[in-house]
Amino acid sequence: MTNQSIERVNQAIEELWDEQLLFLKSLTSFKSTLGNEAEVQHFIRHQLDDMKLETNSFDPDPERLSKYENYGPPEWDYTNRPVVVGEWKNDGKKTGKSLILQGHIDVVSAEPEHLWTHAPYQPAIVENRLYGRGAVDMKGGVSAMIYALKAIQKSGIQLGADVQIQTVIEEECTGNGALALLDAGYVADGALIPEPTNLQAMKTQLGVMWVRVNVRGQGAHVERAERAQNAINKASKLIAALDDYREHINQRPKHKHFENHAHPLNVNVGVIHGGDWASSVPTECYFEARIGFYPDQKPEEIQAEVKQWILDAAAKDEWLKERPPVVSFFGFSAPGREEEGDTELYNVLEKAHTATTGTELQRLAFTATTDVRAFEEFGIPSTCYGPTGENMHGLDEYIDLDSLKTATKTIGAFILDWCQEK
Repeated sequence: MTNQSIERVNQAIEELWDEQLLFLKSLTSFKSTLGNEAEVQHFIRHQLDDMKLETNSFDPDPERLSKYENYGPPEWDYTNRPVVVGEWKNDGKKTGKSLILQGHIDVVSAEPEHLWTHAPYQPAIVENRLYGRGAVDMKGGVSAMIYALKAIQKSGIQLGADVQIQTVIEEECTGNGALALLDAGYVADGALIPEPTNLQAMKTQLGVMWVRVNVRGQGAHVERAERAQNAINKASKLIAALDDYREHINQRPKHKHFENHAHPLNVNVGVIHGGDWASSVPTECYFEARIGFYPDQKPEEIQAEVKQWILDAAAKDEWLKERPPVVSFFGFSAPGREEEGDTELYNVLEKAHTATTGTELQRLAFTATTDVRAFEEFGIPSTCYGPTGENMHGLDEYIDLDSLKTATKTIGAFILDWCQEK
């Protein structure tokens, strides 16, 4: 990597900037929620075809993936829900290391959409921010990795190692999309995921699991409510117990990478469903929650602890004591991940970040999960580094466009150094 090469790539990024913004607007206009990813994946594959990459796409096979530690048990089908890969292959002597640039294109629901200032799937640029669902988490990062590589091509630079662009599904739940490509043999010497890290390199992330709690009551006409058992009311007691659990786990000694974080472990009840008529006492209710845990804890141990906590809370209620809730786990069963000390990947990324920004690269302890955990299972060094924005998973999500351009330039410099020039 030379300063002259970086300057050429940065100039190409500037020249492609309007095109990159249009591409990001197009990405953000796709409502690529769970089960609805095919259209945006076809759009991306067409883009990679135009870049003369060798492309492939296929639907994940959960039976093949179930052997992996990072597999998440799904409750849905994978038909017409492809992962996509494009390879820019080096056809000569290898002078550098191969690289995967990976991003997820699935987004969470934007509901309630009527509360957004700007319609979530009609992206709008206001005061150098691009608003839309998935703009920062993480279609902005996807645009950065694609246009960093496109800028290198535009500059006429040939790389000394293969580069893959991977776009995956289900980062927001199981992580099975990333596993599917790795399982199919799309591996490399290193991987970078441009998740929105505020231009920091991720050094560690929490484990995450999903739990579902089914509660049984005794239904009746509301006229006889005093002789019935309201399943929603019973479920609310168990939800309160999970609030207590959240405080309990945050009062324990903290993992060393999270010692300066006031409240690293979050327990969130994100779904509740019970009843179907205002004048009927509901017989059934279920709720679903997300549980965070430290990298040195095992998912199966946390599952056992959470289940026992819920059952102990149920035992304090006369009705639930005799009819305990059914506790099950699905979707996420993601172990945490941590990196000790400096690695070659971090050092190369730090050089690229400093060359772009003139500042020292900061390290991030992330209180959620990403697909880097899948790369660790395959022995591939990886980290996350990407732009900044606000309101991920909330109303009026946006990406800061200055940070997006900076991330694109850093990724370009990182590719040049990691892969080397031919």
